[in-house]
Amino acid sequence: MDFHKGDPVMHWTYGLGEVIGLEERALSGQKTLYYAVKVRDLTVWVPADGKLPNRLRPPTTANNFKRLFAILSGIGEPLPEDRQERKLRLVEQLKDGRAESLCRVVRDLFTYQQAKTLNENDQVILKRAQNALLSEWGYSLSVPEMQAESDLRRMLTASSAGD
Repeated sequence: MDFHKGDPVMHWTYGLGEVIGLEERALSGQKTLYYAVKVRDLTVWVPADGKLPNRLRPPTTANNFKRLFAILSGIGEPLPEDRQERKLRLVEQLKDGRAESLCRVVRDLFTYQQAKTLNENDQVILKRAQNALLSEWGYSLSVPEMQAESDLRRMLTASSAGD
């Protein structure tokens, strides 16, 4: 994957950002190439190594993003009752950095929340995944994030009403 200064990218943890530079840095005695990515008011340094495709990717195209609505409108997968198992599963799911994974995590936690109270870890994961999803949604479909949030809520609510 080859990104250039000014390219929009999705960071697997922080969401939509922009490549602001590429720099070689020494860490633990080894020189590695890093992408500098500006996400809101934060600059994140992402190593340009074999794991880059899981850490950074181009934003989803509009047509492909619209296909994700089927996941959000679908029935949520049951999550483990044990909070540690649930956390491990959700974090593992998000590691691939894909938009599909963001959708599944948001949908599944929303569904879980209908029956159980989310603990602090669940809330943090949901907020992070939802923020990343909404920023990509706004960018990919050229809509304000508030509209994306309203559409997301409508899809999630409709899917949970069908249970």
